Amino acid sequence: MTLEIDTGSGLIPTHVWEPAGGSGPGLLLLQEIFGVSDYIQQRALDLATLGYYVVAPEIYWRLDNAELDESAPDLLDQAIALTSQLDWATAVSDSIAVLDYLRSRETPVGIVGFCFGGGLGFNVAAESSADVLVSYYGSALPQLVSLAPKVDAVSLHHFGDADEYLSRETVDQIAAAVEGPDNEIYRYPGAGHAFDNPLPAFHHAEASALAWSRTEIFLARHLPTD
Repeated sequence: MTLEIDTGSGLIPTHVWEPAGGSGPGLLLLQEIFGVSDYIQQRALDLATLGYYVVAPEIYWRLDNAELDESAPDLLDQAIALTSQLDWATAVSDSIAVLDYLRSRETPVGIVGFCFGGGLGFNVAAESSADVLVSYYGSALPQLVSLAPKVDAVSLHHFGDADEYLSRETVDQIAAAVEGPDNEIYRYPGAGHAFDNPLPAFHHAEASALAWSRTEIFLARHLPTD
């Protein structure tokens, strides 16, 4: 199902996955640079199966020619080109509009973001409010750590120790900034950036399975579905 949600300056297309019972806590799912890909849609279905009402907005909706060919050999280059056209502040405000929609359902709400979406979700949590934040290797986090005191959501962060974009020293700085009594930060030996993505160029099966198990446990603890 797809909704169009009012951002105040247009309608953002937003994909929706309902849990079996039709209602549950809301989750804003924020995409990687590859858009609302088959992978992101699968993770949305996984979350809906756990009992969450999941929405994934099309963050590239304001751009021309934003369609990506997931089978193209230059997929990464295409995606990087798209993100270079994106206005970050507008992406944040668009995401907040979708989060506001979730809050209008009068249920607890959380944010789950991957890569690009992991940083975007952190910024959204700082500028708005959510009960829970799950961030997978948020690529923009090094530029956003100063916002950490504004994030009141309990948070879970996953990082690969072999991430070519986020060095171990950078992750140390992020971990120090987001440290809190209920916050959790995990690192995965041998895992690179985007290790949860099933594309062979990125996937690290062991890290992906362990991180997802921890995500499920974390959400069940802090955003229970019953």
